Amino acid sequence: MNGPQMLEGYRVLDFTHFVAGPTCTRILSEMGAKVIKVEPAPRGDRTRAMGLRRGGQSTYYFQHNHGKLSLGLDLKKPKARELLRAMVPKVDVVVENYAPGVIKNMGFGYEALSEINPKIVMCSISMAGQSGPLAVKPGYDYMGQSYAGVTDQLGEPERTPIMPPMAIGDVSTGVAAAMAVGFALLHRERTGQGQYIDASILDTYFHMHDMAVPLVSLRPERFASFTRNGPLHPLSSPNGIFKANGGYVFITALDHQWPQLVRAMGMPELARDERFKDHRSRTRNARQLQEVIERWLGGFPDRDSALAALDKERVPCAPVLTLAEALALPHLRERNTARVATDPELGRFEIPAMPVRFSGWEQRLGDQISASRLGEDNEAVLREFFDMADDEIRELYAQGVLTRYAEESNTRSAP
Repeated sequence: MNGPQMLEGYRVLDFTHFVAGPTCTRILSEMGAKVIKVEPAPRGDRTRAMGLRRGGQSTYYFQHNHGKLSLGLDLKKPKARELLRAMVPKVDVVVENYAPGVIKNMGFGYEALSEINPKIVMCSISMAGQSGPLAVKPGYDYMGQSYAGVTDQLGEPERTPIMPPMAIGDVSTGVAAAMAVGFALLHRERTGQGQYIDASILDTYFHMHDMAVPLVSLRPERFASFTRNGPLHPLSSPNGIFKANGGYVFITALDHQWPQLVRAMGMPELARDERFKDHRSRTRNARQLQEVIERWLGGFPDRDSALAALDKERVPCAPVLTLAEALALPHLRERNTARVATDPELGRFEIPAMPVRFSGWEQRLGDQISASRLGEDNEAVLREFFDMADDEIRELYAQGVLTRYAEESNTRSAP
């Protein structure tokens, strides 16, 4: 596509690790920003040791950090911190997700950076934010989820809440942070002012509540027990997961779609059944309605036949697919939602694509997607920012300031 990418020309200094922070900077990179990922010696981002690993590369690291330049530094060395401070006037954005206070103690807090570069946009991502009683508490996605009142709603009644097998809050917080950075850059273009962004997993999870917060706030005596309800939505019916032959289907028939479901089921008597006469009645008798629907679904030879009957009447429904089935879904294939990446060590594999599409931007696919080894871009970054000579770079390796992946020992090695 002709013309510059949306964030082309912007530089990002990336002090992130694990998922939430790297998601933010990955999105900025996808949009065209040059992201310099600062990886501490000797091992770099901890996700380099997670997922499938081959030859200094891991699938976990690749997914969340492709498109970034890796600058491997021993941040305990004064010279390493001096180099980073010298880069600050030449970058537009700094993103970090250390525990609150850590980046400040390293000498890279917003007050210090904004003195060097008043136009800097800095984003800190943490479990609970930079202020408040929980700010000092270490934690990950699941701690934010638990504090936000989300975990308590997941699972079967009267049983232990369940743990989702993916970092929903981490990824969502990264997306929200990238959005905020984009807004802050737009604000800077208009006013010339940089600013500080405080993004938290807990705040992001709490923002995800779509209807429960005002209900509990206004009617605590009625909704205080708004909690887990297994496969069914607690405040809407029919809305949930139903067993069919050969699998499960998700059906959501809101009040205006109830007649469509009745027609699809070929059971006009349900419309006259006192148990299901209106939304409140259906929700109160959700378990009974579940039995009726599952008996009907059981009359089909397979799950897809039942879905076809529902689709005919435009009842919102979907098969509950395994991840392998989702990867093979023609719809996702056509949209490149699961896109192919290529790595010299890992081979060809699939990673998630960007969650949005733009008419003026095309996402990278296949051989366009790559992820650096630890410190692979040390020389390129130092030459670009400081026009540094080869002998100066070799001296930084000799002093232990720079680190990079070495296949033999996976420790610091000069080029």
